[in-house]
Amino acid sequence: MLEGAYASDALLKQTAALDSRDAGLASEIVFGCLRYQTQIDHIIGLFAAGPLDPEVRIALRMGIYQLRHLDRVPAHAAVGESVELVKRGPRRSAAGLVNAVLRKVDRKPIAWPDRATELSVPEWLVEKWDRQFGTDTAEKIARSFLKPPETYIASTGRIQDIGAQSIIPLLDLHAGQTFLDLCAAPGNKTAQALEYGVQAIACDIHWHRLNQLVDLKCPRVMLDGTRPLPFGTKFDRILVDAPCSGTGTLGRNPEIKWRLQPPDLLDLHRKQVALVRNALDRLRPGGRLVYSTCSLEPEENQAVIDALPGAWQVLERLPGIEEGDGFFAAVLNIE
Repeated sequence: MLEGAYASDALLKQTAALDSRDAGLASEIVFGCLRYQTQIDHIIGLFAAGPLDPEVRIALRMGIYQLRHLDRVPAHAAVGESVELVKRGPRRSAAGLVNAVLRKVDRKPIAWPDRATELSVPEWLVEKWDRQFGTDTAEKIARSFLKPPETYIASTGRIQDIGAQSIIPLLDLHAGQTFLDLCAAPGNKTAQALEYGVQAIACDIHWHRLNQLVDLKCPRVMLDGTRPLPFGTKFDRILVDAPCSGTGTLGRNPEIKWRLQPPDLLDLHRKQVALVRNALDRLRPGGRLVYSTCSLEPEENQAVIDALPGAWQVLERLPGIEEGDGFFAAVLNIE
């Protein structure tokens, strides 16, 4: 993450040679550290004064997460491995510091300095959710993201969140209909749609992501959906499952909360409006379009459809209130 890579991609590469148990433990530690990052950094600050090199801070985060949240790793092993990790890096001299800090860490309750630290969410984001949902709901949402997400299997056999599975049925698909999935990767929703017998086209802006959809029995088209679409015909059904901030999925993608900045939401809003405008231009009279995101933010949700014509029907799922990730969906029927 510090070098720009996403945790899931880095883990896949770095743990490829490990057995499943070791790979699973590595994943649990990395994502656990990301979920509880603000809490963990506060604990580090209680016992270590002054700035720390990134490698040292990472080792401390890993050790503290194991000491406070994992029962399967003995305390002496969590401390020892973190110390050895520092010894193998460029800051060998910090091994003593890491050992001293970790030996002071226990599982006693801590009086956190503020809600943002307690909930391990950036202050600007928790304040934003307070305004949107009220403090009680905002807290339930944030606390739900501190837990590892449930695993759900779709009818397609793919791993797919239960909230994500609820989007395709909104299209009211029937065999023989033409269906355009404008932002198809990773293909879970396209696979769902194909079960209805539709004539589908799967699109994405990135070829490497589109190239991973070889198991889908439908044409694949690389395109930028924010530009006019290169189709001469119109479609019965269109899905715009738009690229978004992903704040509804912070349980499974916790690093998003440390990457996302408020200006990002405005940029995403502009792209999402362009995507839906171009999709509407390719929707047949009598057709239906569904716009969806896995975001909780109004800039990407209600504000997008407010910028577009038509009477939209809106559905929303909130994590911590309903099962699964957070999702927003808006349905439009064209007469």
